[in-house]
Amino acid sequence: MKELMIGNAAVARGLYEAGVQVISSYPGTPSTEITEFAATYDEIYCEWAPNEKVAMETAFGASLRGVRTACAMKHVGLNVAADPLFTLSYTGVTGGLVVCVADDPGMHSSQNEQDSRHYAIGAKVPMLEPADSAECKEFAKLAFEISETFDTPCLLRMCTRIAHAQSVVELEDRVVPECPAYEKNPAKYIMAPANAIKRHPVVEERTRKLTEYAETASVNRLEIGGTQIGIITSGACYQYVKEVFGDAVSILKLGMVNPLPVQKIKAFAQMVNKLYVVEELDGIIETHCKNIGVNVIGKELFTPLGEYSQKSIAAAFGLPAKETVTADTPVPMRPPVMCSGCPHRGMFYVLSKNKITVLGDIGCYTLGSAAPLCALDSTLCMGASISGLHGYNKASKGGTENQSVAVIGDSTFMHSGMTGLANIAYNGSNSTVIILDNSITGMTGHQQNPTTGYNIKGDPATKIDLEALCHALGINRVRVVDPYNLDECEKAVKEELAVAEPSVIISRRPCVLLKYVKPKKPVVVDKDKCRSCKRCMKLGCPSVHIDADGKAGIDNTLCVGCGVCEQLCPFDAIHDGE
Repeated sequence: MKELMIGNAAVARGLYEAGVQVISSYPGTPSTEITEFAATYDEIYCEWAPNEKVAMETAFGASLRGVRTACAMKHVGLNVAADPLFTLSYTGVTGGLVVCVADDPGMHSSQNEQDSRHYAIGAKVPMLEPADSAECKEFAKLAFEISETFDTPCLLRMCTRIAHAQSVVELEDRVVPECPAYEKNPAKYIMAPANAIKRHPVVEERTRKLTEYAETASVNRLEIGGTQIGIITSGACYQYVKEVFGDAVSILKLGMVNPLPVQKIKAFAQMVNKLYVVEELDGIIETHCKNIGVNVIGKELFTPLGEYSQKSIAAAFGLPAKETVTADTPVPMRPPVMCSGCPHRGMFYVLSKNKITVLGDIGCYTLGSAAPLCALDSTLCMGASISGLHGYNKASKGGTENQSVAVIGDSTFMHSGMTGLANIAYNGSNSTVIILDNSITGMTGHQQNPTTGYNIKGDPATKIDLEALCHALGINRVRVVDPYNLDECEKAVKEELAVAEPSVIISRRPCVLLKYVKPKKPVVVDKDKCRSCKRCMKLGCPSVHIDADGKAGIDNTLCVGCGVCEQLCPFDAIHDGE
């Protein structure tokens, strides 16, 4: 049976067919759908963990018990999980353990373009990289064989294009390996220095054996065409190269990108007159080739920035671009904005209006940095808003404590914000933290988190009480406001900034896109009262615009009747449509 699947669905299918029993992940585009699709298989226990470190440690525990297990995350999530990953390389596994990590060349939904292959090299673990959905499924299964054969966690590297592109996948039956009886093995799994120092030689010997495996592995394949040009490539770049050249060049397609083969590359170099390496982001394959004495052309021709395309590769080789289909009319730009009725907009308006310095975080509320709100001063990584605010205020010796705040979402607070808030309480900066609680993990597509009261399957689960948690972390002043009420928000912000102790404001209203949130009728503009002051435009709401007559207008297809713009109008020209 064959089925058309996106890459992430194919990975999930591969995990299912490989007999995986436990998957723990944290959502992050472009990796999220791997776990979402896996959760549709009742035979697999799936969960959303509070963060990627917890997810990988959960996977370790399941592997220790002897079952096949996996976790999935985006590239910056692997930063969070790097601590257990590097030591997992030393301990090895019992049941196979596969870490699915999705890179984002072009930064479609990320704050950087880091190349996860560096983690495979640094941790000295194998990494596979599929080039289409069929390989996504097969490589996911192969990753478990490698993991168990070589006693190692195995990384499966995805990228945005492969994760979300569709191709045909052949479905096969699920096969679950027998779970061995648990046996205590402290020398292998207790990484105290005396044990760990004995495991390092094991890792080095494993790398040698994996390199030997890479020489003959079927996933590293030769495609001999014309011998004037040879190209070494992998992943999405393989698809671009094939579209540009077809069979006119010879290709060494690497499915295993760590460790890389040596003799296979040297032999391929002897087959062609000129050898190129086409790889997105960093020149890792190129550097390897040069280190083993193979002369290649790489980053002097291809940029280390962004993602490639058929067009960019053709241009790099001086070839004419293939004819493409273009729109007959200009397509207007559509920059990402907060949705109409977004509960974050009211709070950001208040902060912007009062010229508050705002340290931001990772989530859909990062869009508060866009005009006209321009409310954020920084965005670094998950949880950095709270820790950063503490440092900002300490550096100012308290001089900024009454004019600066941190904003962080409910899911992000559970991911990495709690320890930052504990630091504020423990080391004493009078910092005000605003938790933007929209009752869901919004940016990655409405995944549940420990504050929502539901698990990955939508079943009831323990719901973390944010107010009680903040009190337990040492914060005495905790209050809840409705971000649709601008006066309430402004009053809370001013009062908490004025007090001489740390405080938390929970700005709570569910995401307007949640199915159970019922929108009100669109607001209405009284044209006779409108004075064209454009104050309503300061919200940056997609529903509000200026009509040809110069007066405010409302897009009834977008407006959810939140009433925030109504509170801004000094002439009472906007009123609810009930």
